[in-house]
Amino acid sequence: MRIGLTYDLRDDYLREGFSEEEAGEFDAPETIDAIEDAIRAHGHTVERIGGIRALVPALAAGLRWPLVFNICEGVSGIAREAQVPALLEAYGIPFVFSTADVLAVAMDKSIAKLVVRSAGVPTPDFAVVRAPRDVESVRLPFPLFVKPLAEGTSKGVREQSRVTSRAALKARCREVLRTYRQPALVETFLPGREFTVGLLGAGAHARVIGVCEIRFLAGGDPSAYSYRNKMEAFDELIPASGPLAGEVAAVALSAWRALGCRDAGRIDIRCDEAGRPNFIECNPLAGLRPNWSELTQLSELAGLGYSALIGAILEEALARVPAEPVLEVPA
Repeated sequence: MRIGLTYDLRDDYLREGFSEEEAGEFDAPETIDAIEDAIRAHGHTVERIGGIRALVPALAAGLRWPLVFNICEGVSGIAREAQVPALLEAYGIPFVFSTADVLAVAMDKSIAKLVVRSAGVPTPDFAVVRAPRDVESVRLPFPLFVKPLAEGTSKGVREQSRVTSRAALKARCREVLRTYRQPALVETFLPGREFTVGLLGAGAHARVIGVCEIRFLAGGDPSAYSYRNKMEAFDELIPASGPLAGEVAAVALSAWRALGCRDAGRIDIRCDEAGRPNFIECNPLAGLRPNWSELTQLSELAGLGYSALIGAILEEALARVPAEPVLEVPA
């Protein structure tokens, strides 16, 4: 099958003047190469498309693909991850990973928390600060944790995100509002162990690939999986087992199903003071950089190599491809 590949290349945005952190979610050339190699290893051909600014004229020119392997993160707006999937949905082109509505919901961490909470999945209490004056209405007990409402790759998460006073809460919320130009999510701080869970499939057929604990190394930020910890390798993934790992997996699987995710992704879990697993956030468009991204690392640790992981993702998506091929049409 001829498979299109949509992606945002990090180097392109750095050349446009984006900072290292602003471009942190975008992909390295080695990731695109690895995905293409893995797709070809499963007997398909690959046509590189690029990001949304390349996809729009291609669609307008009448180009079509039987399936698109989409890893575009998007640039602008809370629903940015949903933009390419929405275009593909409008043109009736099947694609890999979750639908546009799911990606938009998952990116807004407050809405994702409301969805999973309504399904009975535990998640810390929270408030959304959309303007500095909103801090006065936050009535949660300290310590609290403050981060951008709609970022990935731990952008905006640092040791100072854990706040213990009203003054620190105001300062941190103002910094998030100013720096990231989006609301701040304020949550009850969970002091327990942190885990990430890899998943495949959808609905009743969804299953856990593996559960790993995220441990913070000496010299890094001790309170959370911060941007610094992630980018400077002050963390390590340790395969989890035993009763707690089973509880973590169950919470993650329930959240995945409640949000309607499909194909593959990650759910992040953190334990409260009693050791109970809580949903933190969902990444339905998880990074696929070999030996770097959490999903690829935990898959390897669970015995599912990179090519096999891409093959499993393709198998999920190919089940949705219609029998009749998608033809190119005149513009």
